[in-house]
Order: sequence, then structure tokens, then C-alpha cells
Amino acid sequence: MPEFDYAGASAPVRLFSADAVLWVAPSTSVAEAARVMAAGEVGLVVVGAHALAVGVLSERDIVRAVADRLDLDRTSVGSLASTHLVRVEAGTAVHDVAERMLAEYVRHVLVDDDGGLVGVVSARDLLGAYATADEVELSGLEPGGTPIV
Repeated sequence: MPEFDYAGASAPVRLFSADAVLWVAPSTSVAEAARVMAAGEVGLVVVGAHALAVGVLSERDIVRAVADRLDLDRTSVGSLASTHLVRVEAGTAVHDVAERMLAEYVRHVLVDDDGGLVGVVSARDLLGAYATADEVELSGLEPGGTPIV
């Protein structure tokens, strides 16, 4: 894999994580969780209570539930949520978080600060760090990304 040197990649992940963490209880219906996500304009909710995360439910989980023709009003979030929680400290460099996401094959990471959950960062959020570069060198490509043959 090629090495990239983007200015934002060394920034702390806290700069790119979502400000608000949306929580739902494990007993919440998938339909209600989808409404919470839509209202909050987020792609993931944290499942738990009293600031103790026990899982996460993403848009992808909801799509699978629809594909499986589950009754979204009767299916609980707790039955679908992923319990594989990947957590990083707020001061962790973006490039380290990106590498961890790739290694663990996840698209969302929980961001902790002083032992508490303060945000969620998605792969899409991290794209912002790489887009902050002052200069991007794409040698071998014409303008528009077309390979030079």
C-alpha cells in the first residue's frame, strides 16, 4: 500500500468525530432507531443505557433487516446491534484510526475522552482529514483522474 503524507492525517480524531452521540436502548424497535438516525442525520446509533455502550446499530444493519423482511416495529435493536465495538482515544491520530478501521474491518469507531464516550467517527468523516491536504500529488493522472497512457 502506498504511503500518503496528508496534513490532516496526523490530526487528532476528535476534530473529525461527530459532536453528538445518539443513544437508543436495546429494547428500542429498529423502526424507532431508524427514525432517530434520520432525525439526527447520522448513520449509526449507540446501543446502551446510562452511558454504557453495549452495541451499535448502523444503516447497513437496517438494510439487512429490510432485506430479511423483518418486522422493523417488532424487532429490537438489541437483537441486531453489532457488539464488536472499536474504541479509540480522542487524541489518536487520524491515520492510526484509519489503519485500525481497516484492520478491524469496521466503518465506525467510538471516540473516548477521559473514559467517556464523546463521539463517533465514520470512514466518511475521516475522508475530511485527507481532503485537508494543501497539495495532493497524483502523478500519472490527467486532470479529472484519467490515467495517462
